[in-house]
Amino acid sequence: MSLTMLSLLIVSYYILRSVYRLHFHPLSKIPGPPLAVVTRFHEFYYDVVKGGKFFWEVEKMHKKYGPIVRINPREVHIIDPAMYDEIYAGNSRKRNKDSVFVSSFASPFSAIATIDHDLHRARRGPLNPFFSKKAVMDLSAVILEKVKRLSWHLERAHADGAIIALHTAFVGLTGDIITHYLYGQDNGYLSDPDLTKRNLVWELMFEGTSSCHLFRFLPFIPRMIKALPARWMRLVRPKLAQVYAMHEQIAQQSQEVPLNNDNHISTAGGSIYQALTDPSLSPAERSLARLRDESFIVLIAGTETTAATLTFATYHLLRNRSMFLQLREELKQVMPTPKSEPRWSQLEQLPYLTAIINEALRLSATPMRPARVAPCESLHYKQYTIPPGTPISTISYFIHRNPQIFPDPHAFRPERWLEAAERGENLARYLVPFARGSRICIGMNLAYAELYMTIASIVRRFDLELCGTHPEDMQFVREKILQRPDKGVWTLKARVAAVAAVAAE
Repeated sequence: MSLTMLSLLIVSYYILRSVYRLHFHPLSKIPGPPLAVVTRFHEFYYDVVKGGKFFWEVEKMHKKYGPIVRINPREVHIIDPAMYDEIYAGNSRKRNKDSVFVSSFASPFSAIATIDHDLHRARRGPLNPFFSKKAVMDLSAVILEKVKRLSWHLERAHADGAIIALHTAFVGLTGDIITHYLYGQDNGYLSDPDLTKRNLVWELMFEGTSSCHLFRFLPFIPRMIKALPARWMRLVRPKLAQVYAMHEQIAQQSQEVPLNNDNHISTAGGSIYQALTDPSLSPAERSLARLRDESFIVLIAGTETTAATLTFATYHLLRNRSMFLQLREELKQVMPTPKSEPRWSQLEQLPYLTAIINEALRLSATPMRPARVAPCESLHYKQYTIPPGTPISTISYFIHRNPQIFPDPHAFRPERWLEAAERGENLARYLVPFARGSRICIGMNLAYAELYMTIASIVRRFDLELCGTHPEDMQFVREKILQRPDKGVWTLKARVAAVAAVAAE
């Protein structure tokens, strides 16, 4: 076959495929931009080439085409909050994950990357007891001990007149909590007097999520990189090599965890690793690859997401002194002295603190679009039918910034939650930072406990002032699973003006 004939065949194939996708595909009746409908290059360009910018293209599509849009040849995105519980349905209705979407995590044996509904349920089942509200409440002493270490760093910064990088400190805090939860002992991120050394942790977390779009389009890359000798990997992608070095460290730690270590976080059923390696599970489910992937995802998710929300909440509290002082006055109800140690259950009863945490979660939630697939049923939206097997998604950001639900949606205004409660409205039904349904974030209770206990401790005890932090440092410009500014990660630096424990009240 001549080169000319081969070229004609290739061109003809792409022309015919484009015509099919535009006019004969099962999704052809759903509106969307022709370029996005016929090829994924549109999405590739904005997410991989331009670095996490397709999110904003999806927003533009909705403004032009309405609440339902075909955003690529195979996926439908719906912005209407009324469809949320249809897309992210509970266990009574099967919802698989999209095989393309899960490639973003580069950890195929983890629960978060498990495609099949039933396999996901089986993998998550042994872990659920460890992340229940009761289990997290039992962990309160551990969280409190890590918060005390964070307070020590703030006290030291005050004594030295130094600027403290709170975003790094928060990563150290959440990293120590989640590694203690995984292994029964933390990695000592906050034990080091020099927090700047822990910038590496933040950089590793950043690198672990920054390649998500590349991995989604080219899933063979992480497999290929993992297969490279370590010295080659360090030459090709030095920062990513550090991420996989952490991956292997986790695998080694997992092998070395004594199954009956009395220091492990445990429930009546034993430790987390006893659950993951229980003989009743199949050998494949007890493999080192499965344990490594699950641990890596739990570490990344349990560290960076909560640290980002703490950074965001603290930034807005420090920008608004009256808000900060109002919260401090409320905290005195359960913290009569700056060093009081209230229970999480007590802090949950404080309406203004809860409003601040809700507002921080609303505005800082992950903007990724976790697509779901209904394998056995058609979904219906207005006059449109979405056939079984179609990836369908929504992004919590669009619900959280919906002006019909949250007037002045971009403003950090905790009062909106108190006003809604006075009107008898349940505004929390539109708060979905952890998703909902059968795939709701397993770490939700742990994240809430960390947020309540950390914010309460800092506000009650320390007077902080922003230092060298500008609005652009906390902007959302790029979607890399989490919200990112134009460069790097959210950064928050502050000066500790006073420590309430020794200052006159």
